[in-house]
Amino acid sequence: MTPSVRITKRVIDLLAGGVGLVITAPLIPLISALIYIDAPGPVLFRQRRAGQLLGAEPFRFVEFNMFKFRTMKVDAEKLTGPVLAEENDPRVTRVGRFLRKTRLDELPQLWNVLRGDMSLVGPRPERPEMLNNLALAIPFFEERMRNVKPGITGLAQVNLGYSGRPPKWAAVTAYLDELTNPYKLDEAEGADADDMRVKLLYDLAYVAQLENFWTFVRTELSVILRTPLTMLGGLGR
Repeated sequence: MTPSVRITKRVIDLLAGGVGLVITAPLIPLISALIYIDAPGPVLFRQRRAGQLLGAEPFRFVEFNMFKFRTMKVDAEKLTGPVLAEENDPRVTRVGRFLRKTRLDELPQLWNVLRGDMSLVGPRPERPEMLNNLALAIPFFEERMRNVKPGITGLAQVNLGYSGRPPKWAAVTAYLDELTNPYKLDEAEGADADDMRVKLLYDLAYVAQLENFWTFVRTELSVILRTPLTMLGGLGR
């Protein structure tokens, strides 16, 4: 990432984060009330996430606390431990399904953007407990976070579903046979790593745009402008 891109990206983050919090402030009490009525408990959910890559031998990442509106039942991972959310996950509440579908559950992360933990646009941060395994299973997976902060939205988020599964109309769908379960093992069919391989393509494409100021500006603005359409269209699950 060039110095001009780094500075411009931070300015965009501060402006967009501040404006975003002001615009969405009236929604916060309403969303909070709906979450509590549907499933009493904490409204906000804080989770440890991994950010920028610090070193690849062994894998080390900047860690931070990411904030979200709670979309699952209280103590959803009490019996299972850390696991990725699945399609039609029974742990997700009724209000949570709507929040995830519209991406409104991500609004509290605007605070993470203002703090500098995250950027408005970038690869989604994964959980540290899972990231090492994903990096070992998927070649170059850790490179998506080299010299770039994780984002609330991103190239993958405006093109794929909530979990990273591409919709039928996405161009990458034509290549799923080559991207998923590459060794064609029956026991690996439908593995979490398959969706992550697809997301990785978009994340690496985004990171490549950061090496030139004008390609960065075009990509950044494109993702920012497409994000409200993604939210209104309910792209995701």
